[in-house]
Amino acid sequence: MEDFGRAVAEFVRDHQAWAAPIVLLLAFGESLAFISLLIPAWGALVAIGALIGASGISFWPIWLAGGFGAALGDWVSYWFGYRYKEQVAAMWPLSRYPDLLPRGEAFVRKWGVPSIFIGRFFGPLRASVPLAAGIFEMDYVRFQIANFVSALVWAAALLLFGDVIARIMEWLWRVV
Repeated sequence: MEDFGRAVAEFVRDHQAWAAPIVLLLAFGESLAFISLLIPAWGALVAIGALIGASGISFWPIWLAGGFGAALGDWVSYWFGYRYKEQVAAMWPLSRYPDLLPRGEAFVRKWGVPSIFIGRFFGPLRASVPLAAGIFEMDYVRFQIANFVSALVWAAALLLFGDVIARIMEWLWRVV
């Protein structure tokens, strides 16, 4: 997966006009149930964040694309859970991870709407919490508010983390 992140970041560095659409797709895939279990994209998003200061890519369109992509992924996951309920656990790849959905359900039941925000920042929960919220019919409007706010915060955190790491590395390179 490290090679994937590096390849995507190199492509974005060479083709900056594609940065926002690529970030949107990566964030969507990272937040979409099923897909995020197969292709974790957060490393590529951090690597693209490192390019923001280093190559002059504008933060704002990349951040909005990442936030929108992540929110859209959770929106689709919520809808899928709401629509297919009990059938979801038997579908691949969730059928290979039988404890994932019950953990997501317990998390949603315990924390309610804040579970959407918290779950966004923790690996497997990122994909299972919106799915569980849909299955257990969390209030749609409250879900979407938490979804969009947390998606924007999550996208900013990943991109800024990459940018800060790149600036620290640049400073260390000059000092040492």
